[in-house]
Amino acid sequence: MRDSNKLKELSVGEFTRAAEKYETDKAGIYKLCKQDYPDILEEIEKESFHDLLDAGCGTAPMISVLSERFPNVNFTGIDLTPKMIEVAKSKNIPNATFVCGDCESLPFEKDSFDVIICSQSFHHYPNPLAFMNSVRECLRTGGRLILRDMSMGGGVIHWMVNHVELPILNRFGYGDVHVYSNKELQTLCDKARLVLECCEKRGIKLHAVIRKK
Repeated sequence: MRDSNKLKELSVGEFTRAAEKYETDKAGIYKLCKQDYPDILEEIEKESFHDLLDAGCGTAPMISVLSERFPNVNFTGIDLTPKMIEVAKSKNIPNATFVCGDCESLPFEKDSFDVIICSQSFHHYPNPLAFMNSVRECLRTGGRLILRDMSMGGGVIHWMVNHVELPILNRFGYGDVHVYSNKELQTLCDKARLVLECCEKRGIKLHAVIRKK
């Protein structure tokens, strides 16, 4: 089993290097994150909300978009990488607060948010159940986690990515941990006493809506 702290250190190192170029034309693989925005926005707009948390917010590209569209909503972003939070804060988004912290132990009061979004961050978490349990604490009853991440569907490709590709990436300084199948995500939700309402493979992405009942 790979060491959780070392994996988190790899993620901090990776995204410290990426912070300044994360939203530029030189973002490379991180440009894929932008593909999530329309799906997240469509999902968010299905229900009213007042307080939203972006878990693994990076330099706050999603909050930048959402804050203009929903000026009366309170936005909070959290990220493990100090440099990402530094860049996010420098945007001076009026209805947003940014916190450097660990998504596996969200440092917020119980029942703080109506919506939590998590885009292309979940596969970096060494302890995904800790994240799900923390989500359950921070969400209000009826609240939603909108989760977007990579998806290999399952089978041989899924196994190869998790057992061959990602460990190789770790050796080159990337903090990727695990790409989840629908079945694995269902198991995590069951253990955290959350309801997996929607779990779809959209191209190479997983789109899930998870509810606190």
